[in-house]
Amino acid sequence: MFDKTFVLKIFEGFSIERWNDLVRPFEIVEMDKTAEKTVLAYMIGKLEEKRGEHIDWNRIIYGTFFDLLRKIALCDIKAPVQRMIREEYPEEYLKLNSWVIDQYRPIITDTSLLEEFSNYIQQKPDSSDTTWRVLRAAHKYSTMREVEMLRLVNEPFRLVEIERGINKDLQEFLDLRGLQLLISKQKPYDFLMEIEKLRFQTRWNQTPRVPRTSVLGHSYFVAALTLLMGRDLAVNRTRCYNNFFSALFHDLPEAVTRDIISPVKQATDHLPQIVKQIEDRIVKRELIPLMDSAYRDEILYFTGHEFDNRMCESDGAVRLVSFDELQQCTSSASRPVDGKLVRAADHIAAFIEADCSISYGITSNHLVEGRQKILSLYPAGHLVNGIDVAAFFTSFSGI
Repeated sequence: MFDKTFVLKIFEGFSIERWNDLVRPFEIVEMDKTAEKTVLAYMIGKLEEKRGEHIDWNRIIYGTFFDLLRKIALCDIKAPVQRMIREEYPEEYLKLNSWVIDQYRPIITDTSLLEEFSNYIQQKPDSSDTTWRVLRAAHKYSTMREVEMLRLVNEPFRLVEIERGINKDLQEFLDLRGLQLLISKQKPYDFLMEIEKLRFQTRWNQTPRVPRTSVLGHSYFVAALTLLMGRDLAVNRTRCYNNFFSALFHDLPEAVTRDIISPVKQATDHLPQIVKQIEDRIVKRELIPLMDSAYRDEILYFTGHEFDNRMCESDGAVRLVSFDELQQCTSSASRPVDGKLVRAADHIAAFIEADCSISYGITSNHLVEGRQKILSLYPAGHLVNGIDVAAFFTSFSGI
């Protein structure tokens, strides 16, 4: 299931440009849009839970993932055109979705995942379903954020119809508390503005590289890889949820510290611990005051000990655990997280970022050395929470 072909297909999300018929103030790509949409779905969903609504988080997670896969397959068809096909030619729209699934049949070997993907894109929207509405609100608001940034560098007439359409679509979701707070620029909006900084930060910023990847897009890619590895382990919904969002938020401190590249971070024996301590202090001072109580404690749990296997004790204390203990855990209250799996996914993402650029002919000592450093961490036969990561790396040529 977790193989090179499928992973590289997902990585194409970094190469799909959005709004390429407009002046763009920065690179706007599909992976970044998916990442921001997922963060928004988390925030809006948590605020709905705070009001007593039920959210199916499994559907939120897979909904963002399946939307990305569909966009990768249909990158040449603009959203308004797709909407016209759906509304005016419904039979052709169903055939188009079937075509999307056919594109992934040779790539997705997990028949269950392929079936879930097919069911998702063929389903009819249910406007009374809170989970669906949260996903759509996050999608529409993340689009609006892009348009607000495009407005700064485009002549007004180019965006009038686009803005009118988005505002009309958002009307349907204005009863959602999270959307109300975002549109009125309250605390969740301020928190989102900090997270958006990760969209502007480029990874490997000391070397030319294609495609360029942002910290925010990288975070979603890591979350997607963690999701797929979790399927190979058949983790339950609780671990799936905790693993996915731990991966999504694992670089959150960089919103206020910026991305410190690994060679610098590891320049001395004690620097990694010192950097972590400084990150924790800055997060406490600059990010925590912006977090709503609906998700504050959980995000801090996700970002603390982010690369360690862990669970929570009954008194809230975090306990580092073995993989066997995670496998035996059946209590959702223990909040089990495969932190070592998140770390492996983080390394795989970094490896692919370097390897793809090298294969395109855009290379440097930084990329070659970084790629080799990652490989050295995974000798043959070494398992990470039951996953043979080394076997995945050997599928790449020259290894």
